[in-house]
Amino acid sequence: MTHHASRKIAVIGAAGHTGRFVVAELLRRGAAPVAVGRDRNRLIAAGFPPQQVELREASADVQASLDLAFDGVDAVINCAGPFLDTARPVASAALRAGIHYLDVSAEQASTAAIYEEFGVAAREAELVFLPAMAFFGGFPDLLLSALVENEPDISDVTIAIALDHWHPTEGTRRTGRRNTAPRLQISGGELVPLAQPLEEAQWDFPAPFSRQRVVDLPFSEVPVIARHLRLSRLRTYLTSNALADIRDPETPSPVPVDQTGRSAQKFLVEVVGHSASATRRLSAAGQDIYAFTAPLVGEAIERILDGRIRAFGAQAPGGVFDAASFLKSLAAHGLVTRAEIAPDDERDRPHSAMGDRAR
Repeated sequence: MTHHASRKIAVIGAAGHTGRFVVAELLRRGAAPVAVGRDRNRLIAAGFPPQQVELREASADVQASLDLAFDGVDAVINCAGPFLDTARPVASAALRAGIHYLDVSAEQASTAAIYEEFGVAAREAELVFLPAMAFFGGFPDLLLSALVENEPDISDVTIAIALDHWHPTEGTRRTGRRNTAPRLQISGGELVPLAQPLEEAQWDFPAPFSRQRVVDLPFSEVPVIARHLRLSRLRTYLTSNALADIRDPETPSPVPVDQTGRSAQKFLVEVVGHSASATRRLSAAGQDIYAFTAPLVGEAIERILDGRIRAFGAQAPGGVFDAASFLKSLAAHGLVTRAEIAPDDERDRPHSAMGDRAR
């Protein structure tokens, strides 16, 4: 973005944990972030470089304040969860201002609502609205989109997410308390409620995670993927240790281990797609799911403002961007990807034995 230094990008929830990473990423890309939050003192305390980051006070529940906050900006990135409360009003303000909208929601209901309520209006206004452009949601969608590019008849998909630990932010905890809607998954080509109690099984991840206990737990990737791909079946599994961490009120918040503020958390996401002829796997590993969301939205905003997009409207990233080149750009942020193709008679490795149980 260095050739467009005047581009103003509003970041609502800028003083929060993910918001601070996003502001830093926009600065790194040569944009002009506008840090937006309810509390000016908290924005000041976040310590943004005063010559480079403008501060604006606004609240998602006061329309007029959002209209003022978005005056003269090119796009807004919503980092202020719970998104069940903020996504609609912030997206509405973006539409009124004629600017692109992105958020970092892991919530299925808020993501689906953006698609349903803003799809037509955003397309007609030639805007891109990307809900869930984050580690949960957009990232698995990009991995699956890259996989499907070479094997369009994939319709049976499993996503497995390994975290070595999950120290949640206060925002994650708040969202968890607010997000009581039943989770959905895809079965028989339809969105269906997730069965309770959650199914547990084993999954063989690539090294260094190897075999892990996992639990059936979908996030915002379900409505995102359903937005542009027709699947007969989609399952998402998360390592059981990560779920135990966020369920435990004693689990600490993330602790920075380097000068960028990243925590030591390691992640690995594996997407497995079955077609009639083969099983394809694409895995991606990196560090700190909160910090990693920043280059995801940063790259997305850069491509949108440069016009490197396939469609307008409320979309999935795989419907807007060239997924393979997008993922390639993330290698600069420590993302390591690995692809593997196996004949379909190998589908009953421990990887998917549990998937058969889930059917």
